[in-house]
Amino acid sequence: MLATILSQLQEQWLVIWEMRDMLMEATWETLYMLGLTIIFAGFFGLLLGILITITGPKGILEQALIYKICDVFINIFRSIPFIILLALLGGFTSWIVGSRIGSTAASVPIIVATIPFFARQVEIALLEVDPGVVEAAQAMGSSPWEIIYRVYLREGLPALLRVSASTVINVIGLIAMAGVVGGGGLGTIAIARGYNRNRMDIILVSTILILLIVFISQLIFNLLIRLVTKR
Repeated sequence: MLATILSQLQEQWLVIWEMRDMLMEATWETLYMLGLTIIFAGFFGLLLGILITITGPKGILEQALIYKICDVFINIFRSIPFIILLALLGGFTSWIVGSRIGSTAASVPIIVATIPFFARQVEIALLEVDPGVVEAAQAMGSSPWEIIYRVYLREGLPALLRVSASTVINVIGLIAMAGVVGGGGLGTIAIARGYNRNRMDIILVSTILILLIVFISQLIFNLLIRLVTKR
């Protein structure tokens, strides 16, 4: 019995070892999609989050119409299940990158899904900034841009890093889910090579690699939060 189990484990290990180049490539594809999403969704999500914060109720540039439009946009796109969003944005993705499959193509719906999610997280983080500090800056004659940079972004930096960490972990989950439609990365390996072929060993290895990326990402953000809170 023991000999049979050891033989099966050895056989599975040999298969995994033979797939090492494919797994390495899939890991880099996952990191590539993660990087694209961090850059584009991070930038536009931050802008949208700032906009909805300053134009919201009691905001420094309160504008009910702009706030309502942004709020509706965020709520709609956050409510669409990602697997459906992949299908809805198929034509748009093809128009942008010329294909519906592959890591670059999968990044488009991932970015679109992450922007409203991160924007709402940014709003929550910025609303944690002490209103008294904002009022003091206004009383001192600071311009809206100065308040955004010197008060909201500086004072809210630890909270922004915390919500960024949760967003990155959410993005890694979306990247894995994109493997259902051939989005590339470890998700595709887990589904196409593992689930579809009933290979639990491949699924486990892919999962471990995804978890490793999550743990490293969380570690990086924890270190950044410690650094900014000690200043």
